[in-house]
Amino acid sequence: MRDITAIGEILIDLTQTGINEHGVPLFAANPGGAPANVAVAASRLGASAAFVGKTGDDGFGAYLRRVLEGDNVDCSGLRAGSAPTTMAVVAVDERGERSFRFVRGADRDLSPEEAGSAAGTKFLHFGSVSLTEDPARSATLAAVRAAREAGVLVSYDPNYRAALWPSQEEAVEWMRRPLDMADVLKISDEELPLLTGDHRLEEGTRALEALGVKLILVTLGGEGVFCRWQGEGWKQPGVPVKVADTNGAGDTFLGAVLSRLCRREGKAPLEDLTRAELEDILTFANRAAALTCSRSGAIPAMPALAELEG
Repeated sequence: MRDITAIGEILIDLTQTGINEHGVPLFAANPGGAPANVAVAASRLGASAAFVGKTGDDGFGAYLRRVLEGDNVDCSGLRAGSAPTTMAVVAVDERGERSFRFVRGADRDLSPEEAGSAAGTKFLHFGSVSLTEDPARSATLAAVRAAREAGVLVSYDPNYRAALWPSQEEAVEWMRRPLDMADVLKISDEELPLLTGDHRLEEGTRALEALGVKLILVTLGGEGVFCRWQGEGWKQPGVPVKVADTNGAGDTFLGAVLSRLCRREGKAPLEDLTRAELEDILTFANRAAALTCSRSGAIPAMPALAELEG
């Protein structure tokens, strides 16, 4: 059985790397897309991973496939279509914080038929970018429902990108819709009040738990993560690091968590999971995210298992 199947967007992150002597911004064409990032992070950290999504039938699409295959991610569910490969222009300020502008293309064209089935995997992971419009929205939700019916655990990252939605109200409506189907939820402290109406970590995560979400992880940037598990909430401290680029850090964190949950000996990912065991997993994931932040790019910056266990 495969550990993790991620479904959703894969794209080119045109990431600012500096400026030349004339003051012109310089960009690198990094591979990215949050679900693809999670699949690569998990694979590099010891899990077996697959990706389901769509690129253009172009040079960028071929490059993205090579990147995933080079990281041992199963690409049998990666399709190529007539629309160009999606791009995200990522500008980075002096603190390493990012701003995005998307040029949408093939990622939104994934159909329910192309998405296939998530049977034979421990986790199906998805994010909210693929919920912005059809047919990718219908394909993603159909895959999630099928996963639930098959007993597959569902991981969800409601990753809010305002530029991709007609309005915040529509974004919140669709981002909330799959919450009751999620077993593991990774959300930022900025997205918590958007989905729950409450910025307080204890109260906001308690509302999500009431919907049936088992494991809730609220990322807090350099401060680490707030975790809610089995009615108990706590902060797990982050790892200090000199930040070069935060792009991909949250995806690395989640990929690390899922990989460790899938590698529990003799037990299902969430079976009899103790707080002590979960604290160890979160410490490992925070270290992985910190390493990603110390380097530029998303997928290129993600650590290998040997860097964390050595």
